[in-house]
Amino acid sequence: MKTLISLTLVMAFAFCSAEIFAQENDKSEVVVLLHGLARSYKSMKKMEKSLITEGFKTCNISYPSTKYSIDKLVTDFVLPKIQQCVKNSNLPVNFVTHSLGGIIVRYLAIQEKDFEIGRVVMLSPPNKGSEVVDKLGDLWLFGAINGPAGRELGTGKESIPNTLGPAIFDVGIITGNKSINWILSAIIEGKDDGKVSVENAKLEGMKDFLVIPATHPFIMKNKVAIEQTIYFLKNGNFKKRTNRGLNS
Repeated sequence: MKTLISLTLVMAFAFCSAEIFAQENDKSEVVVLLHGLARSYKSMKKMEKSLITEGFKTCNISYPSTKYSIDKLVTDFVLPKIQQCVKNSNLPVNFVTHSLGGIIVRYLAIQEKDFEIGRVVMLSPPNKGSEVVDKLGDLWLFGAINGPAGRELGTGKESIPNTLGPAIFDVGIITGNKSINWILSAIIEGKDDGKVSVENAKLEGMKDFLVIPATHPFIMKNKVAIEQTIYFLKNGNFKKRTNRGLNS
């Protein structure tokens, strides 16, 4: 009986040791997923499952997007969770983001110089801000729903997105041109996804840009968006389509 127990313990220890070793020497590329404003990690689950199927290791992070400023969200929540998730990896960290998540990556890139960012795919990012914040940001209800970070996403020169400069990492941007909120779309100039205009999703220095028939709240679940995200992470550009291009 003692021999059987000893053998079981040895086998259990060997299994645990092998598992730890595999994690420390994992050569899989890491993709951090960052949800948008007033959303949670659950909104990125479909994207995450597709990335895992393609062989990526994922860190699907939740953060209290409506409670704090962008600076505090990055410093106190997002960065520590990323460091915890990828602590055993020596590879650059890739990102897939939705909306506010894209601004957080840009902020992270500026504030954390030693943090090596690989390829990034941004879905409907307010890279030049949103006119919705310009028009409604001072209202009590807007602040109650979107919090301090939401009010930092205007189109003015002093807004957070417009103070972060051009991309300093490889980034592909996918945005939509369909809306399910005609009231907000009436505020936005040009084609939009119900929250952000196509023009304001663009970022100086981006590697590729793609417009698809998708809406802001659901673009991360769009089949084309998922396929193109995976393609960019693997190749550094989007798969050729008729409406693809930096001038879309």
